[in-house]
Amino acid sequence: MDLRQIEYFVHVAELGSFTRAASFLSIAQPVLSRQVRALELEFRQALLERNGRGVTLTEPGKRLLDHGRSLLAQAERIQSDMEDGRDEPSGRLVVALPPSVSSALTTPLVRQFHRQFPKARLCILEGLSAYGQEWLATGRADCAVLYTAATSPAIDLLPILSEALYLISRRSMRDGMVGTPEPVELTTLAECQLVMPSRPHAIRVLVENVMAQVSLKPNVALEIESIPAILNLVRDEGLYAVLSLKALASMGQYDIFDARPIGTPPLQTTLWTATSAQRPRSPLLDQAIPMLRQTLIDTWRDPVTAGAVL
Repeated sequence: MDLRQIEYFVHVAELGSFTRAASFLSIAQPVLSRQVRALELEFRQALLERNGRGVTLTEPGKRLLDHGRSLLAQAERIQSDMEDGRDEPSGRLVVALPPSVSSALTTPLVRQFHRQFPKARLCILEGLSAYGQEWLATGRADCAVLYTAATSPAIDLLPILSEALYLISRRSMRDGMVGTPEPVELTTLAECQLVMPSRPHAIRVLVENVMAQVSLKPNVALEIESIPAILNLVRDEGLYAVLSLKALASMGQYDIFDARPIGTPPLQTTLWTATSAQRPRSPLLDQAIPMLRQTLIDTWRDPVTAGAVL
């Protein structure tokens, strides 16, 4: 198996066309076709289905695409790790962030990363915490920020800060106030029609587990993965959501929502940094982790939405 052939296959699969992949790679299309065909012959199964509009992946092709991405990422890490020993860290760092964190953290993180590591490249993946753990396991990400992560021998976890969760509702005719001190008890929460992300979203799992301890369960009317869409439904349809104030602040819509803490003591979620315990850490990753943690702490230091640093 030739790593170059894997690289060619991944580009064809991702771009959906031999023509576009050949142009991107600056090679002749017949050469590209021969290399991918040689890969199919080696594995003795079709990886792509050719049609007039381009190509689609077969089931074996989908599996190889996942493996191929991991192989290419690992090859780049090896090269970066060998180069890092010569002078200041270089190479590519892939960081996975949950959507609510990404909206607030991406800009300050990019700025600080470029200041501290001018010879390195930063790639940010956005996805639920469960996806972040999967990307760490497959080698697609070097590190991740996760909400209330499950412990695993394959992942090294360090807590960063904790955040209170709030019941978000459409502001009533009375003068509401973000973060009002009156908590919502779990019995009241069980009566609210919620719009929440589906499992395995960390907040969904946390709410279900806490309510199950007192023989309750959330009344989930709709499952939506997008925070802006969730807030739109709260605003327009009178539903309820469970979010942190930072997620609410990221949408810039404080003035049209009420937010009340949940439970006594208040229900909280924890943000963690996670790295693989099964792969060696490059010098770039070792130096970037403290920078990532401090940038997140600084970003979360807000008079309204600050979390408790752990």
